[in-house]
Amino acid sequence: MREKLVRKLEANPIIAAVNSLEKLDLAINSPCEIVFLLTGNIFNLKEIIERVKKANMDIYVHIDLLDGFSRDMMALKYIYENMKPDGIITTKCNLVKMAKSMNIYVIQRLFLLDSLSLETGINSVHLTRPDAIEVMPGIMPKITKKIHDATNIPIIAGGLISDKEDVIGSLKAGAVAISTSKEEIWYM
Repeated sequence: MREKLVRKLEANPIIAAVNSLEKLDLAINSPCEIVFLLTGNIFNLKEIIERVKKANMDIYVHIDLLDGFSRDMMALKYIYENMKPDGIITTKCNLVKMAKSMNIYVIQRLFLLDSLSLETGINSVHLTRPDAIEVMPGIMPKITKKIHDATNIPIIAGGLISDKEDVIGSLKAGAVAISTSKEEIWYM
């Protein structure tokens, strides 16, 4: 799984973050090869995943943001086995551990507000060992580099990425990819 993700990110390091269903078709028709799904519910998730996969794109579902599912092992197992996303995204350490125990590719999202949240985030990553980390906001190249150096886990920069300069700065700092809901960046 990791090799497949790395190949796709080498071809195009921009990830389409879909935070509303109105943007799904735009993401599917973009040059991006990966979608981060930040919306959905128990009734539409399977159809969304099938549409993205039919377009030969990978999809990672932010499990914390889904409506109608509990945040436990049974929901995680049900989603993965019945809907078949390529992996999940979560901020929850317990879900990272559960996903890892079930051999599900997991991206741990870290919200960094201050030096304490940075330290706490690095410590949680050392405990959970996700497959990748999404750093939010992604416009802090120094922090991206610091987390990469401290964890040696692939970093995805996301949040507040607004232009080419932000993309280049994050990639130069060690991020393997950029996730953004800004459609114009999907076409960089």
